[in-house]
Amino acid sequence: MATQICPECKENSFTWYIDEELEGTHWTCFSCSYHALENENDECICDGCGNKAKTKLKDSSKEYWWCSSCNTIQKIEKLSQN
Repeated sequence: MATQICPECKENSFTWYIDEELEGTHWTCFSCSYHALENENDECICDGCGNKAKTKLKDSSKEYWWCSSCNTIQKIEKLSQN
């Protein structure tokens, strides 16, 4: 299985697996043990590279857009509730 650049440690050791019981795609880094859950329903075309490889990843503290093709990250700003 191919690896990607980890959004946390920037090493080429980020890979995924599907967990049937937890219903989702999980991304894990072999170098720093970073873990994120992918929301496959939000996959879209990346503005940077033009490939349909941009998806939302969510970890315990943040949610962001990540492109697996060009390895760009776009932070998702939370709207404040007034």
